[in-house]
Amino acid sequence: MQEIIVEKPYKFQPPFRRNIYPWLLQRLKLVDRFLKKYEGVESYELRGIDHLKESLRQGVGMILAPNHCRYADPIAMGWVVRPLGVHIYAMASWHLFNQHPLQSLAIRMAGGFSINREGIDRQALDTAISAIVDGQRPLVIFPEGTVFRNNDRLQPLLDGVAFVARSAAKRRAKLGKPPTVIHPIAIKYLFQGDVVKSITPVVEEMEHRFAWFRPICHQYSMIDRVKRLCDAFVATKELEHLGQTGSGDIAARRAHLVERLLGETERRWLSSECTDSAILPRIKALRLRIVPELLGAAEQGRMQELRCDLNRLYVAQQIASYPDGYLESPVTNTRLLETVEQLEEDIWDRARVHRPLHAVIEIGESIEVTESRPAKGESDPILTALEQKLRSMLSALSQEAAVIDSIS
Repeated sequence: MQEIIVEKPYKFQPPFRRNIYPWLLQRLKLVDRFLKKYEGVESYELRGIDHLKESLRQGVGMILAPNHCRYADPIAMGWVVRPLGVHIYAMASWHLFNQHPLQSLAIRMAGGFSINREGIDRQALDTAISAIVDGQRPLVIFPEGTVFRNNDRLQPLLDGVAFVARSAAKRRAKLGKPPTVIHPIAIKYLFQGDVVKSITPVVEEMEHRFAWFRPICHQYSMIDRVKRLCDAFVATKELEHLGQTGSGDIAARRAHLVERLLGETERRWLSSECTDSAILPRIKALRLRIVPELLGAAEQGRMQELRCDLNRLYVAQQIASYPDGYLESPVTNTRLLETVEQLEEDIWDRARVHRPLHAVIEIGESIEVTESRPAKGESDPILTALEQKLRSMLSALSQEAAVIDSIS
């Protein structure tokens, strides 16, 4: 289980505002070096950069809203602004500032500032809104809220991006400044090597962990071997949390497990189950209740109970990260790679680097932000427009990935 919950009082981490720091990062090509060494991203291309140039020319307040499928995404945004001669501000989860002092320093130098996902972080919101109103740098917000290793699928968007955008639009209007816009940005990573050769050692290690007999495993295609590992992972979580494995359709079993984990926790903390089908808003609502109590708990027994509840939320998010039909024909090499990386990370909390990856970053046309809020029960037009554009762009980019033979 990755340490995404920080068990100490939150302290806002502001960005370094001097341009010398991100200028040095760009000058020394540290973005390129980091992504090549630690993420396997060895090349990239930008598409639609003229959309950003036009927004800069108009002097609008700007939000850049990319999909979030890899930990490389925030760093890759440095490539987006490189030809523009500007720098960015970006929201980053609080836990990232607590992993290593040098990482915290690097995030702040690049324009990143912390956001407390387990509370109402007014400092982060004020910083984000002020950055857009000021307009000197674009603000990066990942509207999915967290990383999902499903590059061809977009998760339901959280409403934070719309709240920040509207708040900034109102303030800019009062000051007589040009409007606020959101640019959807689709990031697609294309694997340019032999994916079966690259993932075979990882797959064999996971099969060995489940004590599977190698000659039997080798009777299956690589796609089927990965599917079997996904099913085995679900079965282990069923045993862990339900006491027995399920039967029948694996998609239904995943959905049942997620609902059991979330529903039972919601009944304890919220008095009733949530009717929202989106997983992340439900998890966020629960964390908002559980984490503050964990920080204030003194007895070890009570702390362990709260950690168990947080673990259930973590597992629910893990299981929901395997979308139905992602490895059905036609299967691309990137989908197979992402699934193996997801499995490895879920089992060992880390995923090995596979290279070479090529990043295609496409900037969409701007979406102008309106100040009016949707009526209760109505869908948010800002989120709807952003989601539609991102889905369309990702769908087109998914066609560029190499299809692999089902017998591979």
